[in-house]
Amino acid sequence: MTAQGALVLDSTFRRVAAGSLLIVAPLLQTAAVVVDPGTWGDDREAVSFGDDPVLAQVQSVLYHWSWLLTAFAAFGLLHLVRRRAVALGHIAGAMTVVGYGSMSALLLTDPVSWWFGERYPAEEAERLAGEVLDLPGVVFGFTIPWLYLGIVGLPLLTVAVWRAGQAHWWVPALVAAGVLGSMLVPYGPATIPFWAMPAVALGSVGVRILRMGPADWAAFYPEAPGRTTPAS
Repeated sequence: MTAQGALVLDSTFRRVAAGSLLIVAPLLQTAAVVVDPGTWGDDREAVSFGDDPVLAQVQSVLYHWSWLLTAFAAFGLLHLVRRRAVALGHIAGAMTVVGYGSMSALLLTDPVSWWFGERYPAEEAERLAGEVLDLPGVVFGFTIPWLYLGIVGLPLLTVAVWRAGQAHWWVPALVAAGVLGSMLVPYGPATIPFWAMPAVALGSVGVRILRMGPADWAAFYPEAPGRTTPAS
């Protein structure tokens, strides 16, 4: 394979990976809230997870991969802000990566709630699980301020993509409404439409990226290519 062919293949892989992640990651989050026993039953995880431990594990896995892949998808969005809204995009991108990575790590607390729920009355199980989550290592290692970096960072990153001319205005509006609005309603069926909003918005950007030709995608690279940067 020639050097030019290798660069085209590398550029195509990055473009397809970025577009696919922007579609898949938020869809996994929407699927997670749909299958979560806590969405339709008791909002106390120690109780709902014990009611249906299989779906409890499925929702944990779906949330884990959704949030982990969202962190990777942020790199695809950063490619679209190489020339415009650069500062905002990269600050928001770093916040998104750190925030969603921290969210994914917190999914390990789900089995704790499930284990306590199987062995103790609901109130005691909730108290014990709460004590685990209130440990300083959990609070300051995973929760504060890291979770909030993702909650704020993703909407700001889509604002940067919009300012760069690579998304419609309704994309950051839907992402902000979904991410921030979901915090204002009790976790349950009302959460589903809020989680669906980022899926529509980010998915539209993902489709846009997949429809780009190699030249369109490569046009975002700097004119002086680096060691791993294809030429435009």
